[in-house]
Amino acid sequence: MEVLVLPTPADVARRAAEVVIDGLAAARRTAPVIGLATGSSPLGLYAELAKAVRSGRLDLSGATGFALDEYVGLPAGHPQSYRAVLLREVCEPLGLTSERLHVPDGSGPEEDELVSGATEYERLIRDAGGVDVQILGIGANGHLGFNEPGSALSSRTRVKRLSDRTRHDNARFFTGIDDVPTHCVTQGLGTVLDARRLVLVASGPAKAEAVAAALEGPLSASCPASVLQWHADATAVLDEAAASRLRNRQYYDASAAGL
Repeated sequence: MEVLVLPTPADVARRAAEVVIDGLAAARRTAPVIGLATGSSPLGLYAELAKAVRSGRLDLSGATGFALDEYVGLPAGHPQSYRAVLLREVCEPLGLTSERLHVPDGSGPEEDELVSGATEYERLIRDAGGVDVQILGIGANGHLGFNEPGSALSSRTRVKRLSDRTRHDNARFFTGIDDVPTHCVTQGLGTVLDARRLVLVASGPAKAEAVAAALEGPLSASCPASVLQWHADATAVLDEAAASRLRNRQYYDASAAGL
C-alpha cells in the first residue's frame, strides 16, 4: 500500500487523479471499468479527471462505471439518490454515458427483490471484466462504501443497515435526519478487493482517526477500510489534516520520494 500525503485538498485531488489515470492506462483496455464513490471526498478528484477529459489526456466515452452503493427506498429521480448524484456530478463532466453507469438497485419493495438485485450487480461487474480502478472515500467510523463496522471482510454486494453515525453524517444532504434512508445496497468488502487498483482519498481532521485505523491499525471488521492493507495495489492520498494521526508518516514520505 502506498500512502501519499499532500499539503491541501486541492493537491490531494490532483495527485489522486494521476493515480487513477495511470491505473486506467495500465489496464490497457479500450473500454475500461471505473468504480465510482459518492460523497464529498472524491469531488475534487472527479473535477481533476474532468479537466483531463477536456484536455484530451483521458477518454472515458467508452468506459463503464460501477457505483459503490445506493440508498434503499428513495423514489426514482430523487436528487440525493446516488444514481442522480453520479449522473449530475460525474458522468456528464467525464463524458461517461448514462447507459454505461451501473448503480445497485435500491428500489425493490421487498427484501428478496433487493437481494436478487445485489446478486445481479455482482454478475454485471464480472461480465464487464472486473473493475480496473476503484475510487474510494472513508467514513468517519471507518466505513468503506456503506460497509459499516462489523461487516465481513469477504462480503459481497448486499443489503445493509446504515449506522446512526452514518445517517447523521449524511443528514446534511437531506432536509433532516428523518429523511435519510435507514438501509442501502452496497458492494461488499470482498467485491471492492476484487478491483485491480484501489484509490482512497481523504481530507480534513474529521477523517484522521479513521484513516489511522484503516492504514495502521489491525485488519479488522471493526474498521472496514482496513481491507486496503490486504490489497496489492492500493494508494491512499491524504491531506495533512487527514494524515495527522499516522505514526509512520516519516516512512511514507521517504517512500514517496522514491529511490
